[in-house]
Amino acid sequence: MRFVKVSKNMDIYAEIRKLYKQAFPANERAPFFLLMKKAGSAAADFWALYDGQKWVGIAYVVKYKQLAYLFYFAVKEEERGKGYGKTAIEALKKQYHGSRFFLALETLDKAADNYEQRVKRHSFYEKCGLSDMPYKLKEASVIYDIMGIGEAVEPEEYREMMELYVGKFLRRLIDMRIIK
Repeated sequence: MRFVKVSKNMDIYAEIRKLYKQAFPANERAPFFLLMKKAGSAAADFWALYDGQKWVGIAYVVKYKQLAYLFYFAVKEEERGKGYGKTAIEALKKQYHGSRFFLALETLDKAADNYEQRVKRHSFYEKCGLSDMPYKLKEASVIYDIMGIGEAVEPEEYREMMELYVGKFLRRLIDMRIIK
């Protein structure tokens, strides 16, 4: 798996934006311009994922001290089920080796319309070596489960990370916190 930093000059830039919009519900998406702006800083990496010369997906990682938060991860629909997701997660774990690698995913709510999809996604991340963490994560109006490698991310660490990423003003406008 090869990582290439996403830039507006890429031939596949429009496809990357399209995948981002297709893969994540509107209430879970940050503005794309903000992702691009922050990806140019030390606080985040935005990767196009390649198998050789074939583009297969995207990964967006927010970084802070010894934390690596897989904020967004998606494999192109036509490439799913071919092992690219697992290969990408393994490569990301290596890329951020030495950091506590974690992500947020939909809670396992049996009443959810997509409960089976949530179970499959959770199982996928377990197979990739991630474990459930003891807290929940709230971002805007959505509450997520947290999975990761290493010790749990503490509420204060997450707050500091997101303040660095979005700034204190936006972080105060958008409810972003870990719930014990």
